[in-house]
Amino acid sequence: MHDLDRALVLGPGGRLGTAWTAGLAAGLRSFGVDLGDADLIVGTSAGAIVGAVIATGQDPARLATVRRSANASSAPRLPDPAVTGAVFAVLGDPGLERAEARRRVGRIALETVDEEAENHLIAQRAALIAADNWPRRPLLIPAVDAESGAPIVWDATAGVPLVRAVAASSAFPGIEPPVAVDGRRYLDGALRAGTNTDLAGDARTVVVVDPLAHRHPQPTPDSAHILAPGPAAVRLLDTEQGDPAAWKAAYQAGRDQAGAASEELRAHWRPVSARG
Repeated sequence: MHDLDRALVLGPGGRLGTAWTAGLAAGLRSFGVDLGDADLIVGTSAGAIVGAVIATGQDPARLATVRRSANASSAPRLPDPAVTGAVFAVLGDPGLERAEARRRVGRIALETVDEEAENHLIAQRAALIAADNWPRRPLLIPAVDAESGAPIVWDATAGVPLVRAVAASSAFPGIEPPVAVDGRRYLDGALRAGTNTDLAGDARTVVVVDPLAHRHPQPTPDSAHILAPGPAAVRLLDTEQGDPAAWKAAYQAGRDQAGAASEELRAHWRPVSARG
């Protein structure tokens, strides 16, 4: 990864963070800044969904409205406050090393295994990404082994179906069940290292789209360009509403930020044909 020019890092953000990220990417494209031109895409949780869409050459504008398959309704699962509360209590314990915290979160998650809910999640993710195969463009999707707490990063060479990688990376305990891959179960990739910006390596230009920057600031290289929700988008994302109208509003909030963001990125994200 030492010869990379541009890396795109798409961070976690829940359901509305997915919509906001898609809207921002679609808006940037309309202003001539195509994030799909990245030499490497790192997608975590919500970012894995949008990353899969972008990396497979699709227009992120297709996510302007919620997609659903014949096997899954668009209605999101309601979080289990007891489970999410236990998870955040573990993650917020300053006395725990990161590896031990992941193992404890994994134990909590394994108590929520639900094959019907897992199948529903996979069908939802399949409808959102609308792609069966990994793209040729390098795409990295992190997750965490629920039993061992060990982080893993999947790419096209891993032999893991793209939709299962995306589903696992976006399976936060208490909201979605852990996802089975090759006989093991995996959790949300944000448990590895938040936005997982380190996976961008030594790329000359790193653009980080972080829907949760206002809640969980992440360490990033000084050379990285951070795109985060503005005040209006933050208020919307923090409501965490599950209705289609909220999705559309979050998507539009992302598009509304694209003009200013394109001015920031234009000099660093020129099309290949425009670079000397």
